[in-house]
Parts: sequence; structure tokens; C-alpha cells
Amino acid sequence: MTTVAPGTDTVAIHGTVAPGFESVRAVFAENFDDRDELGAALAVYRHGEAVVDLWGGHRDTAREHPWEAETMVLVASGTKGMAGAAIAVALSRGLFALDDRIADHWPAFAKRGKADVTVRQLLNHQAGVATLDGRLSPEQIADTAFLSDLLADEDLDWGPGTRQGYHAFTLGWYASELLRRTDGRTLGRFFAEEVAEPLELAFYIGLPEEISDERVAELDAFGPLDMLRNLRTMSPRFVLSYFTPWSVTRRALNVLDTRRPADLNGRAFRAVEIPSANGIGTARSMARLYGELATGGEALGLAESVFAELTAPPVPPSGETRDIVIGIETAYAMGYSKPSPDFPFGTSDAAFGTPGAGGSFGFADPELGLGFAYTPNRMGLHLTDDPRQVALRNAVYECIEHQDGETVSAHT
Repeated sequence: MTTVAPGTDTVAIHGTVAPGFESVRAVFAENFDDRDELGAALAVYRHGEAVVDLWGGHRDTAREHPWEAETMVLVASGTKGMAGAAIAVALSRGLFALDDRIADHWPAFAKRGKADVTVRQLLNHQAGVATLDGRLSPEQIADTAFLSDLLADEDLDWGPGTRQGYHAFTLGWYASELLRRTDGRTLGRFFAEEVAEPLELAFYIGLPEEISDERVAELDAFGPLDMLRNLRTMSPRFVLSYFTPWSVTRRALNVLDTRRPADLNGRAFRAVEIPSANGIGTARSMARLYGELATGGEALGLAESVFAELTAPPVPPSGETRDIVIGIETAYAMGYSKPSPDFPFGTSDAAFGTPGAGGSFGFADPELGLGFAYTPNRMGLHLTDDPRQVALRNAVYECIEHQDGETVSAHT
């Protein structure tokens, strides 16, 4: 690895790049110069080795504190990919199976027509349990008995398996309760002990008390009016649905008792487990995990059958494939997003990952043995494919193409 040398950039860029990946550092610097970056980190693993580890900018909106090597940041739905690894480990250990009915492990879940919903349908965002009627405080989220009863009492939003819609928050909580019923641990604790600890990851679903707030970057978040001003990149269909009070979009996304996304900077929301939305960690740790998953997950004891499920082409619902919640063409499997017409990434359908609101993105590309993670603290206003991460992703693939001496057909 080559240590990044000081350059003429307006913002100091730190870290290392492997020979052949120098141009990725240049694009990372361009994000600060040309794409309004505040603070960010980027990490890439290939065949188990770190080839990019960069950081720069500021971890606070006042620009008083620099982003440092161990700075962590909340990655919103990027959390789903980390939680998905925990579920993959649980499946590999036989705690439950993909085609099990959730109610077989959690009898109360069967209420209100949910008796036949399977684990696979939940992980594929096809279960029809995307919404909550009400908004949750940190105290309610921390009360596992209260949350379990609330989730079990929810009605179906659509017939399971017939449609798909982004289970923006509920996916993680339903998966956590399934784990709690079969293993005894919540998803956050299971992830910490069975995924983060073996791989020595600095990533948390529920920030421990001993981690100081100074180590976590402050989110520069957008508000509802910003969405209205950016219809071109946020999608008019999505924004209109979000502002319709009883729409499935509104009820799926507006489930936290906050007034604005920046409220997630508070310790109360950082400390509780929201396994779909409030994971906090480093890009290095995310890329390390995705790199491990891209190469088979041996260090985590991943079963070959589970790896095959992760890399298989997604199975669409029996009805329309347009996402009911976010209004675009999507594809999901095993708790991850898969390449789709409106969100292409990776070199094949074997790729899997999760984008986060505001621009973060982590994914695995098994065809290349690649793990990628980008984590900014200034939240952008693109429904998919924030220009900052697209530029970085393209630069990485161009470097691989030059190194390998053959064309890499990456979806971009």
C-alpha cells in the first residue's frame, strides 16, 4: 500500500492506496472540490486485501474537527447490509431456514393474516409488513417486549409474495425478533459477537456507551423542504407519495419520533438497535465485511448454500416489480439490494449490497472478489446513485480493468 502524499487539493486527503489505484484517490479529492463533500471515507477490499483506505474533510458541520482514521458515521440503510451478514450466519448455523414460516418460531406473528409469511419473503422485501402505524421513541425501541407485541399486531400491507416494497425500518426489527426467538440474542448483539468480533470490525448496531460521541461524525442532514426542491433526483413519484399522510411510503418511512433526520445525531437514537437504519461504523469495516462475503465468507463460517443464495439472481414477486414504497424498479434477496434496472451496480446479478439515505453505499461483487464502502456525513438528495459514490465506484472499476488487462463490464 502507498501512503497518500499531500497534494494541492483544497481538503487534505489521508490514507493509503495500492499500486494501480492512485486515480481513486484523485476522484475522492474531486468530490470535495466539485461535488460539495463535507467529510467522508472510502474503502475497497479485493481478494481479501485492502486496496483503498481513504478519508478526508470534516466530521462536523462547523468544519472545526477533521475526519480521522477511526471516525465512524451513521450509514442509514447501509446498516441493512451489515445486519444481512448476521442473518446469513444465523442461516448457516441452522437457527432457521429461508422457507420457514416466521410464525413457526414466533407464534404471535401469525396474527392478522401473517401466518404463512416466510423468512425468505421478509428478507426479499415481499412480506407485506413494511409499515408501522405510529412513530417510535428511543425508549419504545429499547423495550423488546413492547416492540415484539407492536410488530406482531401489524396488518399486512399487501399479499405476501405478490409485490415488493422497501421494508425501510421494519425489516431489521422483524429479523431481530426472529433471531431473539431462535437464538436468544437481538440482531445487534448477534452481529457484535458473531460478525464484528471475529472480523475485528468497528461497526455497531446500537452504539455502546463506551464509544465517545466525538468519534462519530455529525450528519449534515436534509429536511422535507429539501426533498421538494430536488424532485428531479428524488423522483416526483416518491416525494408525492412520501407527503401523502396515509400512503404506504409515508407509513414505511416515517416511523421514528423525530422532527428531522439530524435528530439521529442524538445519543438516544444512536444507542438503540435499529438494524435497518442506525448502524454506525467505519467504511473500512464495511468494506472488510463485504470483501469477506464476496469471497465466500469462510471466516464467518458461511455455508455454501447460503453463499449461493446471496449470489443467486433475485426472484421477483408474482405481481408487479415496481417497488410499492419507493416507486422504482428494485430487486432484493437475503436482506440486500440486488442490481436492477433503476439501480444497476456490480458486474453481474451475483452482486449484492445496500445503499443508505444520503449517499452511503456498501456492496460485494463476487465476480471480482470485491468489497466496497463509501460513507459520507453530508446527506445527498438522490434516491439512488449519489454522484459522489458513482464517481468513486467507476474509478475503482477502471483501475481493476487496467490492472487485469481486460474489460470489466460494470453496471453503472
